[in-house]
Amino acid sequence: MVAVEERNDIQPVCPHCKEPPARIVRARIQEMLGKAYVWSCPNCRAVLGVTHRKGFWMG
Repeated sequence: MVAVEERNDIQPVCPHCKEPPARIVRARIQEMLGKAYVWSCPNCRAVLGVTHRKGFWMG
């Protein structure tokens, strides 16, 4: 098992432009079932991740 450590003294940086973002931009993607989002850096607009959440009835 891996332990999780919560810290508030670390400022993450974008892996692309190496700048610490003050916020992260979220854009919804067209999805037939559930919700899908693209997360990006506001400085360089690089994609940081994509998430998808299905409805509660789909698991």
